[in-house]
Amino acid sequence: MSYDLIIKNGRTIDGKPIEIAINAGKIVKVSDTIEAKSKEVLELVADSYLSAGWIDDHVHCFEKMTLYYDFPDEIGVKKGITTVIDAGTTGAENIHEFYDLAKQAKTNVYALVNISKWGIVEQDELADLSKVKEELVHKALAELPDFVVGIKARMSKTVIGENGITPLEMAKKIQKENNDLPLMVHIGSAPPELDEILAHMSKGDVLTHCFNGKPNGILNKETDQIKDFAWAAYDKGIVFDIGHGTDSFNFHVAEAALKEGMKATSISTDIYIRNRENGPVYDLATTMEKLRVVGYEWPEIIEKVTEAPAKNFHFDTKGHLKEGYDADITVFTIEAGHKTLTDSNGFTREAKELIKPVKTIIGGTVYDN
Repeated sequence: MSYDLIIKNGRTIDGKPIEIAINAGKIVKVSDTIEAKSKEVLELVADSYLSAGWIDDHVHCFEKMTLYYDFPDEIGVKKGITTVIDAGTTGAENIHEFYDLAKQAKTNVYALVNISKWGIVEQDELADLSKVKEELVHKALAELPDFVVGIKARMSKTVIGENGITPLEMAKKIQKENNDLPLMVHIGSAPPELDEILAHMSKGDVLTHCFNGKPNGILNKETDQIKDFAWAAYDKGIVFDIGHGTDSFNFHVAEAALKEGMKATSISTDIYIRNRENGPVYDLATTMEKLRVVGYEWPEIIEKVTEAPAKNFHFDTKGHLKEGYDADITVFTIEAGHKTLTDSNGFTREAKELIKPVKTIIGGTVYDN
């Protein structure tokens, strides 16, 4: 048997030896050792880990926008990420243009379509409910089934104007009428109140910005405990996604949650060009380091950027190193070092373990980082 590519001398995040054979963009063999002919052999240096390709399920990468935008490969393949999901930058009216650009990227790019038809052209895209056209969302889903993997509703004061919970009710209706496709809900300052938002969400819905430091967040600032209704939502199976962003991740909230036994379901960045270049986000690896200093273990951190987002957004051939799965793989190192990490509110923690992607493999093609 001859292969297109064999990756040798790898190990999983649990320290187990692993070698992988790839043909035609798919993983065809996974074993401790593989001895066979191959067109290409990637011999990893000592102390290299590999995992399923990292997935960042909350980014903004439609480069033609002005408010929140970036370039898929700048936040994707160059940062160890094999797959990104753009979280509602575009709506039904401009998602086809985004799709045409996204196809040109090396990184796998998917999108959540904003329920507002032009997406985030302005900060208050859900203040005018005439922009929410159910039939246009359905049309976008029907025309781009391999690109659009869900819908997005931003439910915070600056976005919804005087509309209260109504945009979320509309999003849930769209979701129900389109085979219960994934729904991501952004939270921030009230109105609407977080308890009302969570009451309208269902098991499997994604709550992004879960550890923000705002009064309308999950932490009761007076008791320093997680609010009961947040626990009820978490226990119900609502997905708690990091969605770090410029203003939406607070170390203390994450630490208080962990102290009570609440962990984020998935880790994402909410990255766009300004918080990539100027911080506090920079990239997914830095966000992963922040969860490590909070107290998460590396194996669960890796699970939260591979298996978890793949499950949440129904990627049936991503998120695992298994035969038949896409040959999307991230090769990385974890080294002792020192780095000051800053959250969205200016608070800092000191990292002593640094994770660094060194190669990104997408569809069997190897890219250096």
